[in-house]
Amino acid sequence: MSKSNHSVVVVRKKAGNQHGGHHGGSWKIAYADFMTAMMAFFLVMWLLASSTPETREQIAEYFKMPLSTALAHGNKSSLSASVIPGGGDDVIKQDGEVFKRILDKQKHSRDEKLHNLREKLVSLIKRDPRLSNFQSNLRLSLTDNGLLIQITDSQDRPMFKVGSREPEPYMRAILQALAPALNELPNRITLSGHTDSLPYAGGDAAYSNWELSADRANASRRALISGGLAADKFLRIIGLANSVSIDSHSDGDSPLNRRITILVNSKEKENEILQEDSLLNKLTATPETADLKPQLKIMPPGVSLSGRPVTPPSEINQEQTEQDGHK
Repeated sequence: MSKSNHSVVVVRKKAGNQHGGHHGGSWKIAYADFMTAMMAFFLVMWLLASSTPETREQIAEYFKMPLSTALAHGNKSSLSASVIPGGGDDVIKQDGEVFKRILDKQKHSRDEKLHNLREKLVSLIKRDPRLSNFQSNLRLSLTDNGLLIQITDSQDRPMFKVGSREPEPYMRAILQALAPALNELPNRITLSGHTDSLPYAGGDAAYSNWELSADRANASRRALISGGLAADKFLRIIGLANSVSIDSHSDGDSPLNRRITILVNSKEKENEILQEDSLLNKLTATPETADLKPQLKIMPPGVSLSGRPVTPPSEINQEQTEQDGHK
């Protein structure tokens, strides 16, 4: 059966004659947008070229901060209570953004010095035979208060004999090796003695771990001075007994708790300690509180509040201490 052929009808329409000319005003809008963008670009380039590094830092921080954080008054280095950029309310810039950046730079510089001291001590520990044999007994860590150096005991290598206040010869050698490095920074030192929780036979009313830890801290101070450390480097000498464990996982009688800690104070911590007496003076400065001053006065060693000399408990119980020792 033959297939019928179907013809396809194609309809062609010719558009009317369109005359050339301008194509409306859309190109003017595009050109205006382009010129506005170029003007803004060159304005930004001019501002960046004429601004200070601090201003550029603030501009970069503005564009980096998420909008939600900015609206919620999130923390940033340029945040201040004043709308005056870089200042605070005072014209000498003792508050606000500029002053805060100055403090941040100073703190970074101090932290860097403590970090460099730590790196130098790590290198010294590996290199000096007086220290390299005791690497497991030495712990260095940077804290908010400064550089903390811990010299710990071990079961087979005690730094002090049980119940003794005098350091072993190798403990003296460790302290004398550390002294020159500690002299390099102007930061002052807090030296603390720690003991384990083993009590003395006489109890806390007699010679106890409190006296022992203080005596060990003072013996360590003398060893550091004999190693060349300046005597005025010490800010505080503290006996802490077993009140501060080396970590939360150690037992109270662990040998690690028998240790000497040397804190190279940050300037902030040093100022905080030095201001404690200033706060005391302010407390007793008013007529209403002046009567408290004699009661809060720090008396010299060996003198009671009545002004009469007293015998230290360490001398009263010294003979019994040498006989009994720890339980």
